Amino acid sequence: MPTPSMEDYIEQIYILIDEKGYARVSDIAENLSVHPSSVTKMVQKLDKDEYLVYEKYRGLILTSKGKKIGERLVYRHDLLERLLHLIGVKEENIYVDVEGIEHHLSWDAIDRIGDLVQYFEEDEKRIADLREIQKNNE
Repeated sequence: MPTPSMEDYIEQIYILIDEKGYARVSDIAENLSVHPSSVTKMVQKLDKDEYLVYEKYRGLILTSKGKKIGERLVYRHDLLERLLHLIGVKEENIYVDVEGIEHHLSWDAIDRIGDLVQYFEEDEKRIADLREIQKNNE
């Protein structure tokens, strides 16, 4: 199982490959606000643990194991953003809040959050009822 730090790298690599078709050390470093040398060390570890294949100066590709985890990590992040948006968290706080909580939830909790988001999104009245409760609690 990858560590939270490994998850951040896998998620970012997955996103870059999805958006650009490739992921370079410099792009990963920029997106995660870390030094390229830190990225190189982590990429080598992820290669050793078979999440990706890394060839110096040639780039990297996710293995099927890495793709599967990357997809799940992106889903988790997006789901938590949807939940926080749905429950009325201020837009400027959502990204930081998600980054702060996403590694501390079990996959069981993520699945139940998915159920909750689906419950609210299936019926606009439920969201309206929630907004009314929030208004009354202000």
